[in-house]
Amino acid sequence: MGAKILMIEDEAGIILTVGDRLSAEGYEFESCPDGVAGEAIARNGNHDLIILDVMLPGKDGFAICGSLRANGIVKPILMLTARGQVSDRVAGLKLGADDYLGKPFDMTELLARIEALLRRAEASANAYDTGAEKADGDLVIDLKRGYISLKGSESPLSAQEIKLLDYFYRHADAIVSREELLNTVWGYDSDITTRTIDVHVARLRQKLGDVKDVPKYIHTIRGIGYKFTPPKG
Repeated sequence: MGAKILMIEDEAGIILTVGDRLSAEGYEFESCPDGVAGEAIARNGNHDLIILDVMLPGKDGFAICGSLRANGIVKPILMLTARGQVSDRVAGLKLGADDYLGKPFDMTELLARIEALLRRAEASANAYDTGAEKADGDLVIDLKRGYISLKGSESPLSAQEIKLLDYFYRHADAIVSREELLNTVWGYDSDITTRTIDVHVARLRQKLGDVKDVPKYIHTIRGIGYKFTPPKG
């Protein structure tokens, strides 16, 4: 049996269509039409990936995503939304989602997104950090556990944040362009843009306690990309 996928979605037609296709592709598929019940399943299950709709009865997808990340669930989350507004997509990424797909969607694109997210999650399991914590005063970065601790307060990292931070570690003190990050960290052709990278970087900065105007760790190189200065210690 392939990877185990949970879909939290209330449209029966979408559940049936996606479930049949994923099962045919060898995935183990489970679904739930309610936000509150779906979150409970996501917390207690051993799923490899979560497909999460935004508009749900009981509890919306944004709230579920934020709650899962706050409770240490770092499995990849692919958000589905019928909304075309960029602000909604950005909101999901800021809450810890790894990717998003607008409705209606093409099944082949959904499969490609799922495969890419699963590859990223596998790469994250073999991250640069072999278990030793990277500490700098009140800051502790632990890629293996998927957490950043700042002044004793822990923040979970999404699978994509782990992969991005891992890449920064591998290229510490070097200038990395946004295009390079798109091609290597994301690693597949889609409608992902450099704006998505900026959102993930902003989220990492927040967790690292980086001051926007005078960052200590992730420095913006205007017109090019970023340079990462790892914590000392």
